Amino acid sequence: MIIVNIDVMMAKRKISSGDLAQKIGITPANLSILKNQKAKAVRFSTLNDICKALDCQPGDILEYKED
Repeated sequence: MIIVNIDVMMAKRKISSGDLAQKIGITPANLSILKNQKAKAVRFSTLNDICKALDCQPGDILEYKED
């Protein structure tokens, strides 16, 4: 299972969901889907934009855990 830890990085960087969504060019609803583990996939371009906005690496926001 892949765990998305965007909320952890957002808290560390002190950025709101609305601000992050605006910076990366997606709707707050789509960001919420990512944050709440509801997404089935994420585009590399979106992942790139998230990492750029949060100044982090993909491994900082994506984590693998066995089911």
